[in-house]
Amino acid sequence: MIISKKSLPRRTLLRGLGAGLALPLLDAMVPAMTALAATPASPVRRLGFVYIPMGATISQWTPPELGRMTRLSPTLQSLIPYLDQLTVISNLELKNAYSPGNHATANAAFLSAAKAKLTEGTDYELGTTVDQIAARHIGKDSPLPSMELAMDLLTTIGNCDNGYACVYQNNLSWSSPTTPLPAEAHPRLVFERLFGEGGSAAERRAELRKNASILDWVSSDIARLQGQLGAGDRTKVGEYLEAVREVERRIQKAEKQTDGSALPDVDRPVGVPASYGDHAKLMFDLQVLAMQADITRVISFQLAREASTRVYPEAGVTDPHHPLTHHSGDPEKMARVAKINAYHMSLFSYFLGKLKSTREGNGTLLDNSLLLCGSGMGNPDVHDHVNLPIVVAGGAAGKVKGGHHLRYKQPTPLANLHLTLLDKVGVHLDTFADSEGKISELLQPASLG
Repeated sequence: MIISKKSLPRRTLLRGLGAGLALPLLDAMVPAMTALAATPASPVRRLGFVYIPMGATISQWTPPELGRMTRLSPTLQSLIPYLDQLTVISNLELKNAYSPGNHATANAAFLSAAKAKLTEGTDYELGTTVDQIAARHIGKDSPLPSMELAMDLLTTIGNCDNGYACVYQNNLSWSSPTTPLPAEAHPRLVFERLFGEGGSAAERRAELRKNASILDWVSSDIARLQGQLGAGDRTKVGEYLEAVREVERRIQKAEKQTDGSALPDVDRPVGVPASYGDHAKLMFDLQVLAMQADITRVISFQLAREASTRVYPEAGVTDPHHPLTHHSGDPEKMARVAKINAYHMSLFSYFLGKLKSTREGNGTLLDNSLLLCGSGMGNPDVHDHVNLPIVVAGGAAGKVKGGHHLRYKQPTPLANLHLTLLDKVGVHLDTFADSEGKISELLQPASLG
């Protein structure tokens, strides 16, 4: 490409009526002096959290090897392509989820490691979650400091679980001990939040439906930009725009499927794909777009709600999830729970694949991200919060090495991992919640004592 004295701003937007489309990192955004040395822009580190409800059949989750992994367990088998960027950590616990331990406290403590106030009213209290601490630091330079996403759109209020307000089960992220952040489950609304601007939400939605594609609005800017870019950047922009277009197509298809339909399923908002798996993949694709365009650097995503009675025919399980987890040691029921666990992890694997296939600088989005996937419950049959199913993926721009299974001999606070993840993305704290220290083995993996 031709190097000029000016570089393309990282915050360049393609603008049209009611819309703004951010761009991925391009070579043209690298300052001219560094471009002479073919040095990519400093990588942006991103932090993501994916929640799976009701623990796991831990015998099927735990890798067979301690230390360096060459194999994975049946539940984690779909993650094999990303083995070198994967760390499994066993015997982490959430002490503050016991009061007594239940579904509400599992969800509430997962990102806060804090004790939820026992109340059915609006005087709820928890703690600021790890994602929101990150958002205040690495998220302050992006248009959206953080995104909170979910798969279930429920408006339940009052008591949801043994005297705990529903707010604890509905929300993963809290920006303060008394401020839960609602999650969005509708793909169209997520898309509008990422790319729509100007006018009311209803006006933007009407325009999006009428004009079919946000890309139509910014076509003039696209043509002008492509004329200023080198061949590599033109290809990168073209691939990114096609990804945006594909997400739009799937949203529009889902909307057509629900147009004129009767009342929706109670756990599924109107306008989402009929299949749970298609819905989850679409939500993951939106997260990839948000990261690729640097619209946000911090995301939390609840793959399903605690105590969910969702069934998973895609995984060959037609039993409702929650009742099935109270298996009383029945091997057949535990095997079906393991199938659900494996299905959830296959969706996480899909997400990792999208991140790995998206180039950024000298690496990929997966190289520059750090992702925690797991649950706030261990054995769902007894509602405990020890030996949690936990997986960490990504490289955090060279700060984390994968390919290992770490196991503590004694239960160790999950807050240690949260403190470590913050450190690896550039947020340096001495403590977080009930943490006792950082997990240095994420850099130099070894068997833990």
